[in-house]
Amino acid sequence: MPHQRLSVLKTYKLYLGGKFPRTESGRYMTATDAKTGEHLAHYCHASRKDFRNAVVAARSAFPGWRKTSPYLKGQILYRAAEMLESRSRTFAEEISALTGAPLKEASAEVDASIDRLVYFAGWTDKYSQIFSSVNPVASSHFNFTTPEPTGVVVALAPESPGLLGLVTLIAQTILSGNTVVALASETAPLPAISLAEVFATSDIPGGVINILTGPHAELVPWISSHMDVNAVIDGSGNSQTLEKLREGAGDNLKRVHSHALKNAEDWFSESACDPYRILDTAEFKTAWHPIGV
Repeated sequence: MPHQRLSVLKTYKLYLGGKFPRTESGRYMTATDAKTGEHLAHYCHASRKDFRNAVVAARSAFPGWRKTSPYLKGQILYRAAEMLESRSRTFAEEISALTGAPLKEASAEVDASIDRLVYFAGWTDKYSQIFSSVNPVASSHFNFTTPEPTGVVVALAPESPGLLGLVTLIAQTILSGNTVVALASETAPLPAISLAEVFATSDIPGGVINILTGPHAELVPWISSHMDVNAVIDGSGNSQTLEKLREGAGDNLKRVHSHALKNAEDWFSESACDPYRILDTAEFKTAWHPIGV
């Protein structure tokens, strides 16, 4: 009598330092089909130790990434868009199953995510020119101010749209030379690790992007108190989360900015890709140079 074959369901792992480790906590969560309740996959419940490992990986990658030329950063982000385009159907089906959204709607989110990567790829060699300045001074010097990356940034994705929100926050953060630890949407976490598979094959150096899955509330206290995190971008739209981040950051003076938008639909609009948001994770350096006679 022939045996019935069982599908090998995927266990979605974390993305740290360019690798896909299992959570050190040994805890996993279950993702189910929004319409049928069918078991789709397991994914990691990230712990404090996982977060600390992600920060170490991001800090290690920061010196090399910040020195990468703007042109090359743009090419790498564009390559990520190419890889996401090649898997667009798979992403759309994954989002549709997980959220219950019609396939057409899920495809629109994937297309917008691809376009968002291309958009921010174009900013890598332009934002410094646009936001730099030559300052008038009362002495015989040239005085220049230029933006530079701040360091390790934590980004909290919105619940919806989970993929587009995550792509937006990651791309606007790393284009200037920062490295990022991103927390995926709690309700739609699977596309985040599928996105990590795209990044892993897109020439992005290991550690530049690190992605965690699981409840945000467990990690927020450690994010706000961690002394080697330079900034936090909160796209969750959760007022309690933002308050806790700001309370903890008051002890170590890390930047905390809310990039949340009023409605999920707003992530598809121009307000989600405001280039001034790039400056929330930039430091401005001023240099003086004497004017030769």
